[in-house]
Amino acid sequence: MSEKKRKSFTAQFKAKVALEAIRGEKTLNEIGREFGVHPNLVGQWKREVQEHAAGLFEAKRGPKPVDPLADPEKLYAEIGRLKVELGWLKKKGRSLPVKVRKTWIREQNQLPVSTQCALAGVNRSGCYGPAKSSTPGAKDFELLKLIDEEYTRHPFYGSRRMKRFLLAQGYQVNRKRVQRLMRELGLAGMAPGPNTSKRHPQHKVYPYLLRGLSITRPNHVWSTDVTYCRLPGGFMYLTAVIDWYSRKVLAWRLSNSLDSSFCVDCLEEAIRKYGTPEIFNTDQGVQYTSDAFTSVLKSYEIRISMDGRGRALDNVFVERLWRNVKQEDLYLKGYETAGEMMRGFAQYFQFYNTGRPHQSLGYKTPDEAYESSIGGGARIIDKFSQKSVSEGSSEATGPQQEAA
Repeated sequence: MSEKKRKSFTAQFKAKVALEAIRGEKTLNEIGREFGVHPNLVGQWKREVQEHAAGLFEAKRGPKPVDPLADPEKLYAEIGRLKVELGWLKKKGRSLPVKVRKTWIREQNQLPVSTQCALAGVNRSGCYGPAKSSTPGAKDFELLKLIDEEYTRHPFYGSRRMKRFLLAQGYQVNRKRVQRLMRELGLAGMAPGPNTSKRHPQHKVYPYLLRGLSITRPNHVWSTDVTYCRLPGGFMYLTAVIDWYSRKVLAWRLSNSLDSSFCVDCLEEAIRKYGTPEIFNTDQGVQYTSDAFTSVLKSYEIRISMDGRGRALDNVFVERLWRNVKQEDLYLKGYETAGEMMRGFAQYFQFYNTGRPHQSLGYKTPDEAYESSIGGGARIIDKFSQKSVSEGSSEATGPQQEAA
């Protein structure tokens, strides 16, 4: 049986696909289908372009130094020397056990895995298995839609209750499938439990600073989060920065990949437009614990606060914003493309800030509360079992009721 030949892509092709992904007008699945590549590769090439783009402007101008190996005679001599050394290494290396030689193979290497296997004299099939497609099928998309909508209505639902909900709708699913789909959406029940918040093991986590704090003025506390927004061809990722006193959305970004760069761009836009807050609160996601994100906050001497593990309601105002966005705009309009979603969200956030009165703000809009410094605010009580949030002259019996 002949071995299936792996696809090889030119640098120009990779750059073209990566730039299409950076434009953000299509999901990674749509770009992958258009160019005939796996969505994971599209995301990988996009990250590589973003990480190395700054290097284009760091090189010094002027005539480039002459390469001493540009002389053909010296080049041929260098090739001959390398061939001799390679042959010697091959002979010596083949004397070692196959088990030892397999440990030499690394996926993150300048040489392709196939080349590394050929040099080490090992079978490539023993080094990695076939990649599984990450593109959901039509049935999974239908289930993802139902799970997303039900979780927005009942964010305390875990995989067990979500399974019962889907069974009641006539879908034969087991809990493992529901867990997998909820992981794809980044959803988990709000009740505290093990492993409900994944973070990078090498990133520093900061304490939660808002417990017992009275928020009495604009720019006192800002916070941010990321949510999934579905499209027929995949998912987009929405992030926003919100002022806790006025509920005003200070900046927002939409991306077709989940990475730190668009979260950092959103944060920097909010700072450019509205200055700096005293405290900035996030969850413990890898996007927010990364050096790229925290270094921006440190450079402006902003105090960093992070939610407790499994405590989604520590960031209650952003969670309430996502519910409003999805119920009042996303589910009603059913966007078909990323471009439509971008334009629709721009209109919605303009309405949200300037035209949508909030009961908790005394029926002022977020813009009015932010500009006047009247009618907003919140107080986070130390003990979760007591009255957890009070706003202005009114009180609520818990963050869930306050958010509603």
